[in-house]
Amino acid sequence: MTATAKTARRDLTFDDLDAVVRDAEHLHAAGYERVGVWDLAQVCGHLADWMRFPVEGFPKVPSPIRAMMWVMRHTIGKAKFRKIIDQRAMATGIPTIPQTVALPGSDAAAAVAKLKETAERFEAYAGGIHPSPFFGAMTKDDATRLQLVHCAHHLSFLVPKS
Repeated sequence: MTATAKTARRDLTFDDLDAVVRDAEHLHAAGYERVGVWDLAQVCGHLADWMRFPVEGFPKVPSPIRAMMWVMRHTIGKAKFRKIIDQRAMATGIPTIPQTVALPGSDAAAAVAKLKETAERFEAYAGGIHPSPFFGAMTKDDATRLQLVHCAHHLSFLVPKS
């Protein structure tokens, strides 16, 4: 690679949460190049947080953001959800809840372990899924498909070294 060449994002899709965990474990073991701004610990922690929200409930956010989410959920939310699932892709640069992004340089091994534990818990969960603040009510299958797209989106910005 020349000094001016830039590594591209991976074209990544997952069929199940086990594959997500295997990819994160591989990135941790092999090392990776960041194509985006988050490191492995930040990505895995963020994914684990958003994976537990449909099971435990979504956090309260400030009123202006809550109002924006309500409008989205009651207008374009379902269409946006279908587009994400059908295209298996999410837009980049969308703001997230700041509490779901760890500081850079956090413990990657702990974050990968947290992702694995949360994925196992999500898969085993048999209760009702909490409605998404963006997309509204969904089934466990819908929530799983959304998780797989979300995981592929963020992990695609980390390219394994080997």
